[in-house]
Amino acid sequence: MTLLYLGIFAISLLLSFIFTRYVRDLATARNWVAAPALDHHLHLQPLPRLGGVAIYVAFLFSLAIALLASYLSPRFDFGATPKALLSILLPGSLIFLLGVYDDVRPVKPYVKFAVQAIAGAILFAFGLRILDLPVLFLRHQFPWFLGLPITILWVLAITNAFNLIDGLDGLAAGSALFSTLVVFVVALISHSPLVSLMTLALAGTILGFLRFNFNPATIFLGDCGSQFIGFMLSALALRGAQKAPTIIAVAIPVVSFGLPILETTLSILRRFIAGRPVFTGDREHIHHKLLEHGLSHRQVVIVLYAVSAMFAMLSLFLLWPTGSTLGLVMAVLGTGIWLGVQRLGYLEFGELRRVAQRTMEQRQIFINNLAVRRATEELKATRDFEQLCRILVAAFSTNDFDAFDLHWPWLPDEAPPVEDLQVISNGHTQPCLRWKRAGGQHLPATTSWSLTLDLLAAGRHMGTMRMYRRYNERDLQLDINLLTSVFPSALAEAMDRAVSSSIVEDIRPPGKGSDIMAAHAG
Repeated sequence: MTLLYLGIFAISLLLSFIFTRYVRDLATARNWVAAPALDHHLHLQPLPRLGGVAIYVAFLFSLAIALLASYLSPRFDFGATPKALLSILLPGSLIFLLGVYDDVRPVKPYVKFAVQAIAGAILFAFGLRILDLPVLFLRHQFPWFLGLPITILWVLAITNAFNLIDGLDGLAAGSALFSTLVVFVVALISHSPLVSLMTLALAGTILGFLRFNFNPATIFLGDCGSQFIGFMLSALALRGAQKAPTIIAVAIPVVSFGLPILETTLSILRRFIAGRPVFTGDREHIHHKLLEHGLSHRQVVIVLYAVSAMFAMLSLFLLWPTGSTLGLVMAVLGTGIWLGVQRLGYLEFGELRRVAQRTMEQRQIFINNLAVRRATEELKATRDFEQLCRILVAAFSTNDFDAFDLHWPWLPDEAPPVEDLQVISNGHTQPCLRWKRAGGQHLPATTSWSLTLDLLAAGRHMGTMRMYRRYNERDLQLDINLLTSVFPSALAEAMDRAVSSSIVEDIRPPGKGSDIMAAHAG
């Protein structure tokens, strides 16, 4: 069998090389090329998008040669029954034709999902299915009505994952090559000669195609190539699962397909968080982010090849699925993915982290909001200048502002006996009542930002209040709407009452109040 494996790999590589050159030259001569029409396209010149045709044809020819060899010599028998071949090639051909049509006339996402779901259902009907997930549900088997959607979801995920990373020269094909070799190793260990031979044939066709697809590319995979490769890997992984221990059959393909799965997951999460349609293209894929960090196209592809190789290597550790091995692999993967995503600097995940942090600090937000609400209610009842000042100091001592200035035309010359409160006047500007946090200094504009409130009562301008806060990475722990809605009017009305009360006290003749009280008493 070793001779057959090596022969089929060499034949598929040679056929792919020949067919890719032919398809490229024919498509270029017939002007079957794709110009960079969308914003996320990175190529500058029109190039053919039908590289998947060469891969598909070379793959079928390689299998035909393998079948001929097994027919001529029984020692080359690799278990290729008509049903076994049909179970993979029939839905695989359907996906290939869908991709060809999509390359010629773009297809709506939901149409592609429907056809891919049909291909997944065909796999399920032939017995290639997921009926248990021991990593999550131990050895509990699903009924068919749960196994069918899970199988279809697997096919959809892997097929479109490889399609999604097809954004740089050689990226999707190179990543698929690492994943294909992992599936081959698993099939070899689990004694599945059909899967072993088909994965080697697929690996040979991918490697032959890469000669023309690596940067600078002269032909692209197209949807017919990326979707066909993705589907074949999902189907071959299911086929290999029939003879392998379940944890190996499920966990190893998931880890070995790590890069396209990670890209798909990040893209869906990013677009969902940002409120954008999930199926629209953008320039924020992993390879776009690496390009923004100053790497060249070729350097980005090599870096992502290394990432794919890391996923492939870690997946092979699961061939010995002990509890410690699985935990170690998951820990390494989790740490690597977290550090990588942090390094890429996605704005969406930064905002998600900020919201999570704000949620953990919600108690302090409640405290600060309640302080402002309490001050608003107390201001509605106060008529005394000193009490007004005490209410303001109490409210701002517990929130995130560091100082405030209250500009008030009728401000008394002397500040009330309230801690950290003073009247500031330089003779040229209107005096203001200033508060700053205990032990702090007044904040210059270069180190702080401010919020200014106009204070209006009964249509009359009572003054302004300006609040200061130092520039700080920590979010403001306060609902700013509380300070801009009810609070200014409550403060302005309290100031108006305090002024009216002060005027009454100033114009009242000495002793008049006691005379009136005496008259009433008499």
